[in-house]
Amino acid sequence: MIDIVGLLAANWLYVLFITLGGVLVSVSVHFVPVGGAPAAMAQACGIGTGTVQLAAGAGLTGLVVAGSMMAVIPDNLPLIVASGAVGGMIMMSVTMIVGNWVYFYGVGCPAASAKVKYDPITKDRQDLYISQGTEGHAIPTVSFVSGVIGAALGGLGGALVYYALLKVPTTLTPTNLVGLAAMYAVGIFFVNAVIPSYNIGGTIEGFHDPKFKKWPRAAITSLVVTLLCAVFAIISIGGV
Repeated sequence: MIDIVGLLAANWLYVLFITLGGVLVSVSVHFVPVGGAPAAMAQACGIGTGTVQLAAGAGLTGLVVAGSMMAVIPDNLPLIVASGAVGGMIMMSVTMIVGNWVYFYGVGCPAASAKVKYDPITKDRQDLYISQGTEGHAIPTVSFVSGVIGAALGGLGGALVYYALLKVPTTLTPTNLVGLAAMYAVGIFFVNAVIPSYNIGGTIEGFHDPKFKKWPRAAITSLVVTLLCAVFAIISIGGV
């Protein structure tokens, strides 16, 4: 019989890492400019897809980069999570740049936010460029910077979760361990992407959006849910 209490006590640090990583993924969603279907029609600021896809993309990019880094330096946690954060930032930056190309040269609209009169970073006037009947369009500077921050948090969280799962002592073969850890990590990413998507309830432009203030509720929910996921994952991997 598995000594569950002893197993969790021996791996409490990894439980902490997984839980923290899940919360970071959840919080990161609130930074990413998500426009959904309205953004796809240039009627709202942000990327024309949902929160789940974007959060999972940043988190999974962090996982892949962290996994590659762990193959070279398996015990350097700071460098592993930093590489995950950078990987997420690159992924999100490229996505937003290409999105703006489509808005600028395909649709023919400028990047302008309807949430603020002046861009908090560039101080450029926004309301003069908002098309009638829209809530802004494209990805203005403040939304771009916010998205990069969110991707960094998501990538860091993804790297932290994957690192912890691979470090749990187990009798599994390396191949089986990688497969099981990746499966659990992906599941944790999607759980922590869905929670904030309901919390946001539609579109969000970034940290300047009034909806951003809702992030503590999603963080608390993700803390509880990810803790349960972490316990289950540790028992599953360490109990064999």
